[in-house]
Amino acid sequence: GAGKTTLINLLTGALAPDSGKVKLGTALEMVTLDQRRESLDPETPLGDVLTGGGSDQVMVGGQPRHVVSYMKDFLFQPIQRGTPVGALSGGERGRLMLARALAKPSNLLVLDEPTNDLDLETLDLLQELLADYQGTVLLVSHDRDFIDRVVSSVLISDGDGVWTEFAGGYSDMLAQRGRGVGAKARPVEKAAPVAAKAASSPATSASKRKLSFNEKHALETLPTKIEALQAEAAKLNAAVAGDLYTRDPKLFTRATARLEELAREIGEAEERWLELEMLREEIGA
Repeated sequence: GAGKTTLINLLTGALAPDSGKVKLGTALEMVTLDQRRESLDPETPLGDVLTGGGSDQVMVGGQPRHVVSYMKDFLFQPIQRGTPVGALSGGERGRLMLARALAKPSNLLVLDEPTNDLDLETLDLLQELLADYQGTVLLVSHDRDFIDRVVSSVLISDGDGVWTEFAGGYSDMLAQRGRGVGAKARPVEKAAPVAAKAASSPATSASKRKLSFNEKHALETLPTKIEALQAEAAKLNAAVAGDLYTRDPKLFTRATARLEELAREIGEAEERWLELEMLREEIGA
């Protein structure tokens, strides 16, 4: 949402450095992750994406490594070196983007929803990579469990351009803040009693708000649905990671198309569950 965009812009220097709001460190080298993976040419072989083509070496942090060796770090098989990007699964493309981003010299890594469309293997890999990263990681995510596992502090928007930092992960932030990600209530001006009454009405209504039957049902059943979708995606990812592309190209195409559908369905289900969970926290249901 708008808050996420503001945070990304704020902390990546979109504001003028002399504005007093952002101070950039010296020798700052920033790398961002293309969440939509639009920079990947579907016709380019996996190995060429990493090397730039015409070489079997990839520069990792300024040091040369054989591309096959580096591919293995990101769970790719040597035979996949010549596989076109368009034939990769969603999870594999996610790993490829990580491999390319982390090969570049950097001390600031900016990740916008990095867990979207990733299989469980890649999620575990991403967690390990971030734990080993030697610079600063700026992570924007709706995945609370992932935030708990990888971050050392959380920034929350309290509205009006005010951001508050809490030590620890999302659960630690909840314990310190006493509530979820909703903005703080605005103080009511005593000099304007009419406006104060109008402003207090929504809060009163919100306090009486209850989850509907459908909302309660969705909140209870969505986790099971998400697990089932993720299990299906894991099976398909395992299938396409093998030699399915050479054995049965048509089946491979159907499998990758279904993986894209699953990624969308999982994303929508997780987003809906998050909205309902936030609503439940706000109204104390």
